[in-house]
Amino acid sequence: MKYLRFLVFLATVISQYHRDLGVEATSSEGFVSRKGVQFILNGKPFYADGFNAYWLTYEATDPTARYKITHACENAIRHGLTIARTWGFNDGASYRALQTAPGFYDENTFQGLDFVISEAKRVGLKMIITFVNNWSDYGGKKQYVDWAKSKGEKVSSDDDFYTNSLTKQFYKNHVKTMVNRVNTFTKVAYKDEPTIMGWELMNEPQCKSDRSGKTLMAWINEMAPYVKSVDPNHLLTTGHEGFYGDSSPQRKTSLNPPAANVVGADFIANHNIDAIDFASIHCAPDLWFQKLNQKTRMHFLRKWVEGHIEDAHNILQKPLILGEFGIGTNVRGYTLAKRDAIFTLTYKIIYASAQRGGSGGGALFWDLISDDMSNSKDPSGILLSNSSSTVNIISEATRKLGLINAKVKFSRKIKN
Repeated sequence: MKYLRFLVFLATVISQYHRDLGVEATSSEGFVSRKGVQFILNGKPFYADGFNAYWLTYEATDPTARYKITHACENAIRHGLTIARTWGFNDGASYRALQTAPGFYDENTFQGLDFVISEAKRVGLKMIITFVNNWSDYGGKKQYVDWAKSKGEKVSSDDDFYTNSLTKQFYKNHVKTMVNRVNTFTKVAYKDEPTIMGWELMNEPQCKSDRSGKTLMAWINEMAPYVKSVDPNHLLTTGHEGFYGDSSPQRKTSLNPPAANVVGADFIANHNIDAIDFASIHCAPDLWFQKLNQKTRMHFLRKWVEGHIEDAHNILQKPLILGEFGIGTNVRGYTLAKRDAIFTLTYKIIYASAQRGGSGGGALFWDLISDDMSNSKDPSGILLSNSSSTVNIISEATRKLGLINAKVKFSRKIKN
């Protein structure tokens, strides 16, 4: 016990040391808003690249491991990254769960998320936080359905999450708990915290039981206004992968990966409501087209990202965030050169949009790991303290994007 107390004390000292070093906040003042197709921060257009780090709260739940969050945030800022996307969920009886049962939360885990937000605030990062997972990892909609079943509800499919009155109430309760949470470090409620750039309704929402898209659309139409009703200060998006549906049949035919046509999602319809402030897409051609060669995948990447930026600008008239992109070392035929090519092309497309004041608001790679996590089993993990060619590409891309923020003018094509 004495040894554990010593470790906690040592971690606190190290964390305070890093705080005293003074990584100055560069962009955290004020809420991020939007004007037409652009994000706005402090009255100016805000184009910013960033990263995913789903593990932040999990690690921060242990006070002796919080230096990993400190290092990750500081390294991100040093390399010009200004948006962090992470989970606002861990549902069920799993280790370090956030919501252990409907309406019941582990305070230690919640304080882990508090710490993550406080560190992001200190260094100047903005955060996008996701309320629930489509997948069973960390609980997800499956856990909500299991909870409802334990209460006697007649549910069977995971997709009953979208239609069952009790699972929907569980979700709304979680949203309300999250936005009203008062951070134990900053003493600011999440709904009043400018460090949070926005919320995502779900990570990669799908509803395979209804390919028409009507079920998922009805759920978004109910939940998006609810989130805005309890937190009008923050931006909101879907967490979408970007799959097209029946509202855009030409895109559905020409752009969708074959497997996307059965997931009940609709990029245009799902984002084309007032309560959704910006569009979300992911890009994973190495997973969607495992039998195709790298050249064909790169061609798809360009068409996928450019096509969505075009539709966000002209049809949705909203900004767009590429919420996930990258490649894992476990992909067949992986090489560092292939990863560098993916990062280079992705950043090139985002930069071109930003140069013309377009809707491509930024790209968040999957995913960032921190010091002492380099041996983790995450094949997509990128350690910024390593001087790899990929890290150099990231730094140069964020440098270029940062330079145009003060120069780009508001788009005159779109009215608020």
